[in-house]
Amino acid sequence: MKKVLSTWFQRYLSQPEAIILLIVFIVAIVAFKTIGGVLAPIIVGIILAYLLFGMVKKLQQWRFPHLLAVSVVFTLFVSLVLLLFLYLLPLLWEEMASLISDIPTAFNRGQIWLFSLHDQFPDLISVNQIHQVMMYVATYLANFGKEFVTFSLTSLFGVVTVIVYLVLVPLLVFFFLRDGKIIIKWLMQFLPEKREVLEKVWHELYKKISSYIRGKIIEVVLVALITVIAFWILGLRYAVLLGALVGLSVVIPYIGVAVVTVPIVIVGLIQWGWSEHFFYLMLVYTIISIFDANVLVPILFAEVMNLHPLAIILAVLLFGSLFGFWGVFFAIPLMALVNVVIEAWPKEN
Repeated sequence: MKKVLSTWFQRYLSQPEAIILLIVFIVAIVAFKTIGGVLAPIIVGIILAYLLFGMVKKLQQWRFPHLLAVSVVFTLFVSLVLLLFLYLLPLLWEEMASLISDIPTAFNRGQIWLFSLHDQFPDLISVNQIHQVMMYVATYLANFGKEFVTFSLTSLFGVVTVIVYLVLVPLLVFFFLRDGKIIIKWLMQFLPEKREVLEKVWHELYKKISSYIRGKIIEVVLVALITVIAFWILGLRYAVLLGALVGLSVVIPYIGVAVVTVPIVIVGLIQWGWSEHFFYLMLVYTIISIFDANVLVPILFAEVMNLHPLAIILAVLLFGSLFGFWGVFFAIPLMALVNVVIEAWPKEN
């Protein structure tokens, strides 16, 4: 056993770059687990700065000075954020409030619908079963109301944190855009001069994560926009809210779609029952899901989607348990990174 461990250590951990890679991974995991909340605005700032840096480079190609290019792009970014908070979020909140206020009416409609099923299929659905279902739903809604009120009261204590983040993240974005090259040059001095493997891993990580973030944002916006328009044409209530949920569901592969399907089915049944309108709703939603999975995803994620579906699901569960929301969001590129590191890991022949 000792000889086996010695041989394994000699093969995989005998080179300095392998030790550095191992230390980087351990430090990253410990940092995210211990001070992840502190690092969150920095990570968001780095991601947003990277997404905006392409526009800065484009303006510099048009002979804009670096500081002027950064200022123009940053102004556009702040304007877009303000537009989001002043128009889109109030609309989503209005639909959410409308949905909550309509819950009693929906409960009554659901009760009437269940009794109509009993009239049509008395041998399959009994009155006692209907009462049990309604009792369960009523208990669930009561508990949900209590949790919602508790969450609302608790969230008041996080308002200060949100305000701090709203100020801090844009400032970080500006400084990362302005001084990004200087920061990278400063960090490079701590790495060894011989760093072929580290540079290969960094290059692959940069390429995969950048492609993934850009593609994921495009996918979320396109899917949400298409879904909102389709639901609005069908006349579905809460079209903007449900469309936004469908767009956000693509962040979590496979699992997100399954979860968001539930409220769409419930709202459709309450509004239309088992009618042709409900059939058209599910048909349109299925077409959008197929379009996303078979057209958008292969186009947007060609560089990072060479992973088996089982590996993707395991990545979502693993990195989600380790890093929370960001682990779920970056599950695919992180799994791709693991694959790259395994392939590039320095080892003795």
